[in-house]
This record gives sequence, C-alpha cells and structure tokens, in this order.
Amino acid sequence: MLLDQIHSPSDLKHLSVEQLTTLSEEIRQFLIESLAVTGGHFGSNLGVVELTLALHQIFESPKDKIIWDVGHQAYVHKILTGRKHLFPTLRKYKGMSGFPKRGESEHDMFDVGHASTSISAAVGYAVGRDMSGEDHKVVAVIGDGAMTGGMAFEALNHAGHVKTDMVVVLNDNEMSIAPNVGAISSYLTKLRVDPHYSSFKKEVSHLLHKVGGDIGDKAAKVLERAKDSFKYFMVPGILFEEFGFTYLGPIDGHDLPTLLKYLKQARNTKGPVLLHVITQKGKGYAVAADAPDKMHAVNKGFNVQPGDAPKVVKVKAAPPQYTKVFGDTLTEMAKENENIVAITAAMPSGTGLSKFADAYPKRFYDVGIAEQHAATFAAGLACAGKKPVLSLYSTFLQRAYDQTIHDICIQNLPVVFAIDRAGLVGADGETHQGAFDVSYLRIIPNMAIMMPKDENELRHMLHTAVHYDKGPIAVRYPRGEGRGVEMDTELKRLPIGKSETVRDGKDLAILAFGPIIETAERAAELLAEEGIEARVINLRFVKPLDGEMLMELAQQNMPIVTLEEGAVAGGVGSAVLEFYAQNRVTNINLFPLGLPDQFIEHGTPEELRDSVGLNVDTLVEYVKTMVPLKQKRA
Repeated sequence: MLLDQIHSPSDLKHLSVEQLTTLSEEIRQFLIESLAVTGGHFGSNLGVVELTLALHQIFESPKDKIIWDVGHQAYVHKILTGRKHLFPTLRKYKGMSGFPKRGESEHDMFDVGHASTSISAAVGYAVGRDMSGEDHKVVAVIGDGAMTGGMAFEALNHAGHVKTDMVVVLNDNEMSIAPNVGAISSYLTKLRVDPHYSSFKKEVSHLLHKVGGDIGDKAAKVLERAKDSFKYFMVPGILFEEFGFTYLGPIDGHDLPTLLKYLKQARNTKGPVLLHVITQKGKGYAVAADAPDKMHAVNKGFNVQPGDAPKVVKVKAAPPQYTKVFGDTLTEMAKENENIVAITAAMPSGTGLSKFADAYPKRFYDVGIAEQHAATFAAGLACAGKKPVLSLYSTFLQRAYDQTIHDICIQNLPVVFAIDRAGLVGADGETHQGAFDVSYLRIIPNMAIMMPKDENELRHMLHTAVHYDKGPIAVRYPRGEGRGVEMDTELKRLPIGKSETVRDGKDLAILAFGPIIETAERAAELLAEEGIEARVINLRFVKPLDGEMLMELAQQNMPIVTLEEGAVAGGVGSAVLEFYAQNRVTNINLFPLGLPDQFIEHGTPEELRDSVGLNVDTLVEYVKTMVPLKQKRA
C-alpha cells in the first residue's frame, strides 16, 4: 500500500496526482476501519482527505505553520505526520489525542478543541514571523461552522488591518456538527453556486484601470467607485474582500488538481488570502455522507461495510442519558408553559433539544457557534418576559462568561442555564472536561447552582429552575447514562438551598454534589464493615448552601468530606469552608475531595477518576485518616 510508505509530509512532495488520488482512497479506508475499532470524529475527517494531502504537498510543515480549527478534522494530518501507528490508542488514556497538541508532534502548531480560534492564532504566528524577519508561510484551516463564531470575524478584521501574508482555507461543507444557521451560512451558500467570480473580477478590474488611465484621474476615481458598486452585485467574495483578503474560489475540495493549483496561488499571493473550498462531510462512506450530523463522531463497534449504519452492541437496555432526560423533560414542560424558549449554540442534538425543536420550532433557537450571543440573547428574552433555557456544554459556557456576568447576573434575570457535560467527559480531553463551571459560576452574585444525584432528580431540578423567578439559576449534569432509578411522572419543586440525607451516620459526613454520590454510598457501605458510620448527604445546591445542615454538623463536631467531580479550587469544598469561616466556626475537620489543580487529559471517565483519586478506595482511605477505626460489627 502507498499509505505504508508515508511517514512524514516530505514523502508526499514527489507524488503525482494519480498517486495522491490512490493515497486518498487508502486513507479513507484506513479511517473507516480504524475508527470502527476506536470510535472518534468520523465524517469531518473523511471530508478533508484531499484538502489535507494538498496542504502538505504545497506547504512545508513544520517550517510552514498549518493551524487547524477545533481539530475535529485533523486525523488525516496526524496520519501524514507520522502518527498512523498510534491510531489504536486514539482518545484512550495515555494514548493519542483526538485533537492537535503541540506536545504530541512538531507538526501540531496549536492546541485546539473549541471552535473559531485558528485565524486568531494564525495572525499571531504571522505577525511574530514578520517581527523576527522570517519567511515561512502561515495557514489557518477553518470550517464554515466555526465561521459563525464572532471570534473568527474579529481575527479577519485584524488580519486585514495588519495586511500580513497568511492563508485562510475555508473548509465549507455546510455543516459544523448540526446544520449551520444564520446569515453567514446563507452568504456562503450563495458563494457555492457562483463559479465565475475570479475571472470576472480580473476582467472588470483590468478594463476599468485601462479606461481610467486614458481619461484622467477624476474619471478614474468615478470608475473605481463604479467598479466597487458593481462588485457588490456581481462578486460573491466581496465580504472577505472588504476585510482586506484576496478571495479565491469557491473550488471543489475533492478535486486534487484544482486544490493544488489554488493552494499554490494562495501561497504565492501577497497579503491575506482566503481560499474557499467546498467539501462533503463523510465523503467516501455513504452512511456518513447521508447523515453528517449523526456521523460527525462515532462510537466504536460499527459495521464498516459500505451502506451499513453504525451498530453498537449493548448487552442490556441502558438507563436513559442525562441529556435525553433534560430534552424530554423540557419538551414536556413547554406544553404547559408557552413562555419557555430553548437556546443552544450549534448543538441541538448534542444538548438533547432536537425533540423540543421539532415540537416547538418557533420557541427553539440554534444561534450557531456563538455562545456569547446566546447568553445575551437569553438575557433579552428574559427582559421580554420569556423563560429562556440556555443549554450549553460546561466547557463551552466558559466562552460566554462576560455575558453571563454583565448581561444576565448584574440584571438578575431569570435565565435557566442547563449545563451539560459537567464533570469528566472522557475521550475529548482537556478542552472538553467540565471541571470549572462550579468555580467560575459560584463567585457571581445572584447565581444559584444545583446538581442532581440521578436522572429522576434532574427532572425535578429542571422543573424547579423554570419556576424560579428570583434570578439566574444553573442546573449542571454529566455526560452519559443515568443511574437507572425509577422515574417520577409528576414533577415537583425542590426547596432552594436545601440538601437531602440519603444515609444516616454519626461518625462522619460525606457531602456529595451530583451523581458522584454513588461513590459516597459505596464507600459508606465499606466503612460500615469497619465500624465507621458515615452520613451521606446529597448536597443538591452549592449556592445557596444548606446553612442549617452545615451548622448542625459543626455543633456535632462531625468530620466532613466534600465530594465533587469538579475543580477543588473554588468548588464545593471551598464553598463549605468559606461558609464556616464567615460564620466563625473553627472546630471543623474538613477534607475537600475533587479534581486537582491540573488539566485532565483524555481517557475513560473511570480511568480519569482513578488517576486523580476520585474513587471509592481513595475516599475510604481519607475517611480512615479522619475517623478512628472501631471494632468491626459482627
């Protein structure tokens, strides 16, 4: 196989177009077979095979800097840069990351995982190059979905201002994870259907320049204005031209001769250049091409035969996913409350809101990859008397922090934050772990924060949040399956700031926040065998805290362990310690157990919990250091 001879980008330099075409077919087959075993980002990588081959043939990585946006489409890049042998470890603990990582390869120029960052990073690389007097090329590869993020346009604006040499490749497949939305998406759609732009622009510019030179400066200026006006009607790339870019395209992103030609032209053009490339997500695998949203990423274990849909074998019926419980419950409540409006940022399926969107399309808004706008949009809806429910992943809510503070919390608006993927999410690694939301939300005045112990309590918490009218409130919940508990049919409101004791005990209290209470319950059973009676408390709220319960523990001189799947710094344990300090309680023996002060890499959630000591065994050992052992009961 030709693919077995490729160990670095230099091995591509002398391949013919025919050989590159053969190589593209081999890479697609390798991806299909490899991801069937490991899982991973699927459709996006199948769509950029030819583009990645062309980039690495035209540019000289790592001298030239190729910067990927998000990184969902970087598997082909990893194959071509000597990491094909690592694919069996893809997204596994201590294995190869699913995203570009500078520490993994000299060909990975920027650590990514969130969208809309590549152009900003590329401008930084290019300006740094210019300051150092170097001459390498800088390329940013960004998808049309990521172009809905405002940061991308801030970077375009700056690049056009500094006029540095750089190339932006717009990989346009009409998708991010879900179908793209908004005016930018509509604009790009218009560009796709007009192939005559480049030649037309050159002919008009040449003609007007020639005429202007013959009839004098004044007339030339008039004609120049006429040219600009005419371009607005006839030139599809005018938006990028007005940002100061030379626009090339749109071109077929699967046509290797065309790709090579235009990438070479882009490389040799002075100033910022935008090359608009049209690709098909899932190219080469019929099921992925027909269902690009569902096949954006796949789990391991699907049948690789063409035409067969992915099939994941499960031994038994699993409990419902927290995400599905959220979506179903919100849809159920919306039937009785016409003011409920659901908002997400390019993740209707990922946040469980597809059912809501189908049932109430006029009350559902996917704003694109624009979390900042989503938050302030929610604030506006709240001001208009609606009940906005903003559903974002914990790690993506970080992008809307300023708007959460200034536009929602300062105005004390009743916005509901549905925070999905709270805690360790696993294979996507550092950029996706929901480790910080408790810490960064807890410090904001007016914000209330809660987390359910199981999927049934999630229903009641969402019901509570929607009926909460005293300000913003957040409900955080993890990725994955619930605990398989019985589900109540009737929803009830929970008392704000009140905890729940799920197991009594007199020797020590374990204050658990969220489904990790299961770890506390299992630890309490083991401790009971050694004569230690642990009280297990479902904290429910980290803000406001259950002060009555905490003072009772202090009065009983009871040691406390706080347990959370979030950062210890600023988390639940910090909140409890602050409470005692503010109330001048000094007789407290408390140990906060949660995520340490480090970024948590990729792996299964179980492996990651073990790696940081967030498990039953560690909890039991900590308790033994706090409570004297007693005689085992018969």
